[in-house]
Amino acid sequence: MQPHLARTSKDGEDAKLSLLRLLDPHVLADPHAFYRVLRERDPVHWDPYMHSWVVTSYQEVVTVLTSYSADRAPSADYLDRIGLPFMKPFAEMMRQQMLFMDAPMHSRLRGLCSAAFTPRKVEELRLAIQSVVDDLIDKVITSSHLDVVADLAIPLPAIMTAKLMGIPVEDHRQLGSWASDIAEVHGNFQNHPDRVTEVVQSLQDMKVYLADRMKELRKRPNGGLIYSLMVAETDGQRLTDDEVIASAIVTIIGGHETTTNLVGSGYLTLLRNPKSLDQLHSHPEIVPSAVEELLRYESPVQHTARIAPADMELAGKSIGKGTKVVAVLAAANRDPNRFRDPDLLDLCRVDNRHLAFGWAAHFCFGAPLARMEAQIAFNSLLRRLSRPCLLDETLEWRANAGLRGLTSLRVSFDPGLLAPRT
Repeated sequence: MQPHLARTSKDGEDAKLSLLRLLDPHVLADPHAFYRVLRERDPVHWDPYMHSWVVTSYQEVVTVLTSYSADRAPSADYLDRIGLPFMKPFAEMMRQQMLFMDAPMHSRLRGLCSAAFTPRKVEELRLAIQSVVDDLIDKVITSSHLDVVADLAIPLPAIMTAKLMGIPVEDHRQLGSWASDIAEVHGNFQNHPDRVTEVVQSLQDMKVYLADRMKELRKRPNGGLIYSLMVAETDGQRLTDDEVIASAIVTIIGGHETTTNLVGSGYLTLLRNPKSLDQLHSHPEIVPSAVEELLRYESPVQHTARIAPADMELAGKSIGKGTKVVAVLAAANRDPNRFRDPDLLDLCRVDNRHLAFGWAAHFCFGAPLARMEAQIAFNSLLRRLSRPCLLDETLEWRANAGLRGLTSLRVSFDPGLLAPRT
């Protein structure tokens, strides 16, 4: 009996520490208590249910992001073996995206895409971003309430990404819908059978749409990122059409998901911390620091995966070559060994080198744009919405363990104290 009892106890402990607990809506609504337990008990933990190592401490996450391989797109045979053949179109696309590449291919693609997101080029978009934010708020300002997610956080990055890509802005709703569907696959542990057909169709539709845009751009070039990728050369080589499409898709999804979740979750965090809300309202000049703290405190991307490129040792644990390792960015961002009072929201926190945008070679190349969009969105909300108040006691989080965001955030405000747009 004793060995059986020991095994049952061990299985129960493993289940309590498994990252699959994020599939529980209650845990997903506030994952940080779970992350804290996992980080304190076993910061480099073998998760038998995930068949991977799960890393939650800051320094070890940095090591994984720096030294482990991003080349993790599953093969067609593997998907057949585990009963997920519907994932093949996604796996094919992943093999052409920089998120799932190591150098030198990663360096080649990243250099081409990053050119569109330099600080100077992003700064040139400031007035356009402010205008879009004001236009979106104007549509709801007289109603005394808005859904921060649906009315602002979703359309803002969709519109700006369309402008950046050189895509007709009137197509931004369709692009946003496709991006949201495809994002269900990225970083998620659970695929919903009733959504498989729709999600796969969204991927195919987006690929066809982008291929059609490329045909038009060959006749009528513009200064957008898609055309820049089409004509860019490195060492005398150009990207194939499939590589251009794959790079465009990952840029659209990244631009959409990061800003949407940052604005929605960040504004909720401010509403839940009235002193911080008042501080930012009184001192809008601290918004750059505030956005960095909101990224740390409520990270839009919760985790990312890597593969051990060789037999490795991490925090005393032996990790075999080819083993999957999940780096939990959100847990590392609240590691008390790196951040003082990590569960305290401090909008003026110093030395705030969070991991919300990743680290090293795979640091998010769209970070400058996401930061500026969020800074303008928060300052505009605080300036134009007086006495904001949550309308819903219970909030619904998207059923995605990797991309943390709200489905909606309904807020009321005083319509008699409206500030004008800039």
